Order: sequence, then structure tokens, then C-alpha cells
Amino acid sequence: MTDTETRTVRGGLAARGRSKPPPVVRMSVELPLWRALTGYRILTLVYTLCLVGLSYRKYDHPLGAAAYMGALTIWMVLTWRRTTSAERCTRHFLLADLGFAVGGILLTPLVDSHARIMDGAPTLPSIWTAGAVLGFAIKGGWRWAAVASSFVAVANLVERQELARDTVHNVVLVWVASVGIGYVVEVARSSERTLARALQIEAATRERERLARDIHDSVLQVLAMVQRRGTEIGGEAAELGRMAGEQEVALRTLVAGGLVSPPRGGGPDGAAGAVPHPADESEPDDLDAAAPTGPVPDPAGDGPCDVRALLAPFAGAGVTFSEPGAPVVLPAAAAAELAAAVSAALDNVRVHAGAEARAWILVEDEPQAVIVTVRDDGPGIPEGRLADAEREGRMGVALSIRGRLRDLGGTAEWVSVPGQGTEVELTVPKGTAPEGGRRGKARA
Repeated sequence: MTDTETRTVRGGLAARGRSKPPPVVRMSVELPLWRALTGYRILTLVYTLCLVGLSYRKYDHPLGAAAYMGALTIWMVLTWRRTTSAERCTRHFLLADLGFAVGGILLTPLVDSHARIMDGAPTLPSIWTAGAVLGFAIKGGWRWAAVASSFVAVANLVERQELARDTVHNVVLVWVASVGIGYVVEVARSSERTLARALQIEAATRERERLARDIHDSVLQVLAMVQRRGTEIGGEAAELGRMAGEQEVALRTLVAGGLVSPPRGGGPDGAAGAVPHPADESEPDDLDAAAPTGPVPDPAGDGPCDVRALLAPFAGAGVTFSEPGAPVVLPAAAAAELAAAVSAALDNVRVHAGAEARAWILVEDEPQAVIVTVRDDGPGIPEGRLADAEREGRMGVALSIRGRLRDLGGTAEWVSVPGQGTEVELTVPKGTAPEGGRRGKARA
């Protein structure tokens, strides 16, 4: 194996070792509801204390009312943190909280006069009771809310001893509000689970694409070289080349997500069993890059980097490089990924347009983005060939170019006219960096 091939493999493995999958952001739609419930309980306790204080002399047994409000205040002081999260709000706490509310309602006839109750005087816990019911709604959904509301409704009817209009109104209002909030909480939880699953799938898909791109830029290229050179040498080397070709097809199938059987047949000379590869000039339209031949963009960290310094080494006898007079600055990781995409585009020119084809690289520094255009004077790409190549597992365009630009938040656009060459426009927004850290890079 040549030094170039060795650096290709080591470079791909090193890039995979440095890369980390993007973190999955964990969210909670319930946390704002728990905070709102905590605030509601505190505010309604203050309101209830004011009501009892203003009506203190009107109670038949004011000391009984004061004792209940004192116990309720102590209960709130000791348990106010219980409603700050779902983990702290246990079933036992909810039952005890509901017990304080129902007990206060049933205690009202013992400390207040019947006349005041019939005139519509509030119960001892007043609107604080709704907080106990809402805790059931947020914790367990609308079914728990319906059960808790039913206990409160029965307690109110016992306290009033008749189906008064205002009592029924209050009971129905609490029941509908708690059940409605419980149902909304259940829907929000279901949506949150769906979103979390979608984010996990997206993260897994991005990581799979990153690994596939690294494999394409290293292992697949070396297997293709072994297959081609083994066929050229012949003898036992041809058999090794045939086996390398079969493994290349199997690995490409795995990367593409399909499942096809490796090719069969072929003798020891590899003539019948050799697997064509884009590097073979017998199939110049497979649209897959050969071993990258550009510079080694491996900047440290995410500091600023001049894109021109990474693209200038591509210039040569068959490649013309045009650049602005001022530095074209991108974060180092983004600049390295852009250089790797340009390297893959130039490899496609070399493999598919032929050794005599010329290429031009143009760098444009726009206010919001950096645009790099790679143009050649080759035969062009037939319509639909890019999509066919991706379906066949040829990921040079899909991963090494388009995948890199997508991870940078940019785009890769192809314009090709048969017989007039191909133009690839790579656009990278400024201030971006690859997701999940630095990706695998093309190696010389």
C-alpha cells in the first residue's frame, strides 16, 4: 500500500475518532405548568388568608377558621416545592393536598353560620382548592383530574346542603377546567415523545451519514485501489482484487442502507469477477470520487481560518484558482469541510471528465456567505444520473459534497449541460461550524 493510501485510511479513522454525535436536546412541556401551579398555590393562599382575615369576626367560631388557615399555611410552607416538578409531586402528596382542600370545605359549616353559607360565603380554602385539583390534572391527565374534581364537587354539595346555582356553577367550572387542562397535558406529553423520537432519529441519521462519508473518503477508496491494481497485476493479486471489489460493493450497500448480494463468479484472474468502480475508466459515469488528492485541511479548533489558504494548493496545470484580494474567513472546522467538498468535486472532474479536462475554482466572499464554484469543461452529467448514483450506493456526491454542505447549513447545487461541462456551486453561511464537531476530511 502506498503512502497516499495509508494516509487516506489513517486520516479517515482519526477523523472518526475526533467526531462526536450531536447531543439530543431534552425538553419538558410540563415544567412551565408545574411552575405556574406553584405560583397559583402561593397566590391563592395569600388571597384566602385575606378573605378569612376580613371576615374573621363574622364566623361563628373564628378560632376554628384561624386554626385551619394556620394549618394550611404550615402545609404550604413545608410542601411548596412539591409542585415544582413531576418527580417531587407524588401520589401521596396529591392525596394529602386534596385532603386539606376537601377537609377545609367540610369544616366550613362547623365554623361559619348557615345564613352566611346560604348567602354565598366562600369556603375556608376558597379558590385554593383548584390548585389541589390542577395538581392531579398535570400529574395524571384528565382522568385523575375528573376523579379529584368529583371529590371536591361532593364536598361542596355536602357543605351547601342543596343544589344552589352558584355552587353548581363553581363545581362545573372546576371540573371542566381541570379535565380540560389534564387533556391538554396528555396531548402535550404525546407530542413531546414524538418530537424526542424524531430528534433521536435525526441525530442517528446524521451520525450514520457522517460515518458513511468517512468510510467513503477512506476505506472504500482503498478497496477500489486494491481491486483495480490487483486486476492490473494479475495472478494471486487479481484474486485479492476481486475479493476487495466484492467487499467494496457490500460496504457500499451497507452505507446506502440497502441489501443486495455481492457479485458471484469470476476466476482467479479476476476478469469475470472484477467489480467495476468509478475509478475504472470503463464506467466513467458512476459519479463517485476516487482517492482524494487535495490538501490536508486539519485546522485546530474553531477559530477563524482563511479559506483561500486551504483551496490554493488545488491549483495546478489543469486547475485554475481565482480568489478575492482580501481574506475569506470562516470558522476553521467549516473551512476544512468546505475544502474537503471542493476536493471531492475536483476528484469527480479528474475521474469522470478525464485527465485532459480543465477545472476552474472561483471563491466569492459575500456579506452573509462564502460561495465556491467548481467548473469543468468535461462531457457533463446526464439528467437523473446523480439520483441513480445515490440509489446505487455511490455516495461521492450525496455524502462527500452535499452531506458536508448540509451539515454546515449550506447548499450544493449542480448545473450540467451535456457536452459543455459541469458547474458545482458550494454555499456556506458565515459563522457556521459542522454539527457534532469536525467531520471526516479528505486526505492527500
